[in-house]
Amino acid sequence: MNILIGCEESQVICGEMRKSGHNAFSCDLEPTRGNPQWHLQCDVCLAIKSRAWDLIILHPDCTKMAVSGNRWYGRGMPLNHERISQIKWTVGLWNLAKQHSNRVALENPVSVIFKYLDAPVCYVQPWQHGHGETKRTGFALHNLEPLQPTNIVEGREQRIWKMAPSPTRKRDRSETYSGIAKAIVAQWCNS
Repeated sequence: MNILIGCEESQVICGEMRKSGHNAFSCDLEPTRGNPQWHLQCDVCLAIKSRAWDLIILHPDCTKMAVSGNRWYGRGMPLNHERISQIKWTVGLWNLAKQHSNRVALENPVSVIFKYLDAPVCYVQPWQHGHGETKRTGFALHNLEPLQPTNIVEGREQRIWKMAPSPTRKRDRSETYSGIAKAIVAQWCNS
């Protein structure tokens, strides 16, 4: 399968797809921390239009859309106009992806974006996929089935929420858990 993982520079999902034999590419404005041969460093909209994709998985920036940011970006707050702009951009990205692939997923944490996408949403937790942590993550789905748990484990630590400030905190908090990446490959690519 030809697969695009948009707004991913870590290559956690891309790497798992490559291990499974798929022609997968990550795409981000930032350089990758993985294999640069599998990374399109460009605007995700250009990457979507660049070839035919069997599957597109999008990870748009959640900072302005996550409900955890309501105190800054919520209705009536000083930065609400930035949330509205991010929502418009993300809806456009979703629609563009659906024009170029019959199977699309868009990932975000608990977020205001999902009500604008006219798509079913499934939520997953790291502890459902082998990691004893909590981080509720949603996927809007276009012609894909909801991810099913693969390895339910004990432990419910909020490691992401407790993460100390650092120059890489935002990047580190948004990285996909490897167990969830493996579930994506098994359930969306190899079925």
